[in-house]
Amino acid sequence: MSATVLLMIILAYLLGSVSSAVLICRVFKLPDPRTAGSNNPGATNVLRIGGRLPAALVLVCDMAKGTIPVWSAYYLNIEPVMLGLIGISACIGHIYPLFFHFKGGKGVATAVGAIAPIGLDLTGMLMGTWLVTAVISRYSSLAALVTALVAPFYTWLIKPQYTLPVAMLCCLIIWRHQENIKRLMAGNEPKVGSKKK
Repeated sequence: MSATVLLMIILAYLLGSVSSAVLICRVFKLPDPRTAGSNNPGATNVLRIGGRLPAALVLVCDMAKGTIPVWSAYYLNIEPVMLGLIGISACIGHIYPLFFHFKGGKGVATAVGAIAPIGLDLTGMLMGTWLVTAVISRYSSLAALVTALVAPFYTWLIKPQYTLPVAMLCCLIIWRHQENIKRLMAGNEPKVGSKKK
């Protein structure tokens, strides 16, 4: 592993460690998303506790945490597998943020942001899959899981050389949703738009 790749991995983790949800909730004087709603500092929980505008800002910022380091590494001609490691590092930063006591979100938006440099067509397919699943089921976690499962297949259709790094990212997302999977199977997973006190 080259020094450039190692540096990009470290920088990706540090950028991922900036919790957009916590900071934006502070700006809007909302409850801490780590201790309110579903206790998950992500866009869906911010929507639950604060409404559409804060949630949209969190979504954009969380995606940027994945896009910025991966796109930068892409222009440095870093090979696809290493790009995957850089994207994973950004997601790990989001999930276990250094600056926020290692209590972070699920990493879905950051993962989509990390995949975005591969192409707008792939990004559109992923976001479309998430949206359709979320609208039909009203479960954000189920939408994330379905999207993670089909993302490697979409990537293989569009740019096969990135299939492995995308699959690596998706495995991380599925692993992070273990508790959600249990709640979905038990029938007590909160739906999008529901209020959890």
